Amino acid sequence: MNNRNTNTTGNESVLPQPVYANTVHAPHIRDAITVGLVMRLLMLAVMPCLLLGVWNVGYQANSAMFDFGVTEVSGWRGDILNGLGIRFQPTSVWDNFGHGLVYFLPLLIVTFGITVLWERLFARVRGREVTEGALAIATLFTLTLPPTLPLWQAAIGISFGIVIGREIFGGVGMNFINPILAGRVFLYFSYPDQISAGSIWTAVDGYSGATLLAIAKTNGLTGILESELNWNMAFLGQIPGAMGETSALACLAGGVLLLYTGIASWRIVVGSLIGLLITAWIFNITGSMTNPMFAIPWYWHLVLGGFAFGIVFIATDPVTSPYTDTGRWIYGMLIGVLVIIIRVTNPAIPEGIMFAILLANIFAPAIDHMVVRANIRRRLQYTSKKRY
Repeated sequence: MNNRNTNTTGNESVLPQPVYANTVHAPHIRDAITVGLVMRLLMLAVMPCLLLGVWNVGYQANSAMFDFGVTEVSGWRGDILNGLGIRFQPTSVWDNFGHGLVYFLPLLIVTFGITVLWERLFARVRGREVTEGALAIATLFTLTLPPTLPLWQAAIGISFGIVIGREIFGGVGMNFINPILAGRVFLYFSYPDQISAGSIWTAVDGYSGATLLAIAKTNGLTGILESELNWNMAFLGQIPGAMGETSALACLAGGVLLLYTGIASWRIVVGSLIGLLITAWIFNITGSMTNPMFAIPWYWHLVLGGFAFGIVFIATDPVTSPYTDTGRWIYGMLIGVLVIIIRVTNPAIPEGIMFAILLANIFAPAIDHMVVRANIRRRLQYTSKKRY
């Protein structure tokens, strides 16, 4: 007896047609991995940046306090540090980590709370379950911020990123720009004094200075070499900057995990490196009598600003990046090229990674469309030649 279910019409046997579940939008999961597991692996990968970033915030603050002869921190942060018995010795790992933690944790708590609030609100309105990943988004967003940013500005920034950058497009998998960068760029233009990459971010009242990118903008490679900071310090993350973006080494460690698990596309990362290297080399050989940024070599661009953090954790976002292999190569190289062009030729913006990724996000659907159309034309031409 035939065990298959059939519908008979006269003498004919009609088998039921199979039903296919089509994936409508990104992220496209191709194996047993779930979105929740992806977010947990992402949190694990970003841990080196988080731990070293928190330590560096405290190290920069304690070093500045030591130079200024300051022995205490005012306000509620000072009360917490005194209550925990934390002093301000830059040579103490515990003192540095504890001092950095009183700046990082409040920002993380605020951004996480606001993210969950908006997620629950939109899930309730749309009648769906709350998606996973709020902690990962809040952590990545916090790591792009300066430690001295007011908490209310962080709340506004993450609100803009979640609502305008993602939820109005339909939520997870429907956005075409990265919500973390959307919130960061909003803060950059709304509150430039607190978020600008040109001023130094050290959690000590009255301390001011310039970042390595700002120094390079005015004095070029000579200015960097004359400062007290060197390439090794920039690679390890012992320089002022956003909380999680200063250490290229920590970004490399997290990137290895993301690439090994297949969460991040190695084509995007390698493409970004190729684009940066070629464009920086072109500017180097072209030279300029008025713009010292032309002379900055590619290996310095790798460790300046948030380039390493951006290409590892932001550019590889599977929702806002292309899904075709060729498209990922183009997308990555576009980011690398744009980073150098913005850094070198734009007099007002020392950093370029967040604008480069956002511009690439906008072009990602067009890149995929052109790649798919090119593949179709090539197959049609092949089929036509095979017939004749």
